[in-house]
Amino acid sequence: MGWFKRLTSGIQTNTRNKKEAPEGVWYKCPKCNETVLRKDLEANFYKCPSCNYHDRIGSREYFSILFDGSFEEFEEDMEAVDMLEFTDLKSYKDRLKAAKKKTGLTDAIRVARGKVNRRPLIIACMDFSFIGGSMGSVVGEKIAVAIDEARTSRTPLLIISKTGGARMMEAAFSLMQMAKTSVKLSQLAKAGVPYFSLMTDPTTGGVTASYAMLGDINLAEPEALIAFAGPRVVKETIKKELPAGFQTSEFLLEHGFLDFIIDRAELKTRIGDLLYLFESARQGA
Repeated sequence: MGWFKRLTSGIQTNTRNKKEAPEGVWYKCPKCNETVLRKDLEANFYKCPSCNYHDRIGSREYFSILFDGSFEEFEEDMEAVDMLEFTDLKSYKDRLKAAKKKTGLTDAIRVARGKVNRRPLIIACMDFSFIGGSMGSVVGEKIAVAIDEARTSRTPLLIISKTGGARMMEAAFSLMQMAKTSVKLSQLAKAGVPYFSLMTDPTTGGVTASYAMLGDINLAEPEALIAFAGPRVVKETIKKELPAGFQTSEFLLEHGFLDFIIDRAELKTRIGDLLYLFESARQGA
């Protein structure tokens, strides 16, 4: 073994001046694994430039995409209360505190009023980053307030769903929101005020079983998971292989559950077109 010699002297590694990219500069697509600058992702409506994968975004991004500029948020200080003193691996109070600190939000939905292509619209947008976008009493109450405001001001309503379903830490208080929001939407329908439902990835559980599927027009982003019970649960229950693309927005469109699928780059234009069409229909009635 005399034909090579490991050298240890004279080798220097200088890490002092090594430059690393700041955290958050790059984005790696979970679908195609392409790496792009985050600013390029944002410029492309938070879609992968290579495969068009729609990254999960929250209310801040949707408000920025849809509203013409300024908007008025209401009921922003409404917060959940741990009525059941629920505890699993940690207390519900601690989960709420951690979620507020992490996201800067008070709960899993924000409601705002503004204009889209110069036409008024109220938007209630869910945030998956807050306890999985789960529907609790605050989510239900904010949607109820948004519906009441839309009905009294005769302003169209858009709800953007992104959720894992009902918030188990609130038990029956959470499940009550399914009936509450559904009744409120029936009042909105009787008043003749349009309601658009946009389902994004994921939209599951009690939200899908209530207000998400009750729109005058039901829309979805491409390849979004939309279901009551997820594919793995269904597969384990029926013990059968599921069809390709089962419970994606494309699957639901094919089977009549959706009116159409919208690429996020076209979202503002298409919502603006719907506002114009419904406004013209109401004026002509």
